[in-house]
Amino acid sequence: MKPRHIFFTGGGSAGHVTPNIALIKQAQKMGDQVSYVGSEQGIERQLIEPLNIPYYAVDSGKLARQLTLKNLLSPFKILHGIWQSYFLCRKLKPDVVFSKGGFVAVPIVIGAWLNHIPVIVHESDMTPGLANKLCYPFAEKVGVSFLNSQQFFKNKDKVVWTGTPIRQEMLEGNAAHGKTFLNFSDEKPILLIYGGGLGSVVINQAVRGVLPELLKQFNIVHCCGKGKIDAAFSDVVGYRQFEYLNQELPDVMAAADVVISRAGANSVFELLALHKPHLLIPLSKKASRGDQIDNAKYCQRLGLSDVLLEEELTPASLLEHVQTLWNSRQVRKEKLMQYALPNAVEKLMSLIQAAV
Repeated sequence: MKPRHIFFTGGGSAGHVTPNIALIKQAQKMGDQVSYVGSEQGIERQLIEPLNIPYYAVDSGKLARQLTLKNLLSPFKILHGIWQSYFLCRKLKPDVVFSKGGFVAVPIVIGAWLNHIPVIVHESDMTPGLANKLCYPFAEKVGVSFLNSQQFFKNKDKVVWTGTPIRQEMLEGNAAHGKTFLNFSDEKPILLIYGGGLGSVVINQAVRGVLPELLKQFNIVHCCGKGKIDAAFSDVVGYRQFEYLNQELPDVMAAADVVISRAGANSVFELLALHKPHLLIPLSKKASRGDQIDNAKYCQRLGLSDVLLEEELTPASLLEHVQTLWNSRQVRKEKLMQYALPNAVEKLMSLIQAAV
């Protein structure tokens, strides 16, 4: 039997790529042929190239509210990307396209549809972004991370609750290895703080503004983002700064007792799957469409997450919320253990198989 050829796409941020990596690895285990379609210079290329699979670049644009010369050219770039994608699909004849979202996905989704190639789309966040709204009419099925996301799509029959694919390595972290790597001098509980792939200036400032008080109770691991390590705190006992953690993250996460995080869907679902009591500080609407706020509030309503809005973030409010989280950690952990997450890799691979 000829192996399926799956085109994966998605990009613009790591959040649109890392779930694809989990699916790609599973597809390869199943004997499928896999390729990736992304932009020429996007982060997706950096993340996918180490997998040593075929990578095809097409043009993509982004529809934005501000009128600039670059934005005026975006519709033409999208049209050119659709033209490139149409002929790429016609030449390579993939059996199915799986899209994780981002504007890079729009041309290949439409190009596949024009070639009568089935498309499966996945939406990570509670509410769909504009790119997935554009892709939705061309998809056979749409997987969603959050059960309540189904209400935001017109045709409910298309929508399947799948959860979000979680990298297998995140589920296999070793707490003992994490503690050895961190090499803290005492056995205080570990507080892990990370503010997304680029870090967060406002979270970093709030943490450092109340660091002496936090260190009375915790050893602290702070992933503060590229170029955001503060040398003034380099020798503080019990405080480890990293621009980011890559291979070490699963072990450090396993070692952490409580976590402070942004509320991107990938981070949220990793915390849910690992049953880590956590405080979410979603990106504000000043810097986003509010998707992280929706994610965080949904989990808060279910009793799974503590939430502190960025507009209310100060050193004092951070300290107060961390103390509340610590005091209620056992209740939170029990709630997290009771919450049944779907196996997203299994469910999405089933949708891909059924579409072929």
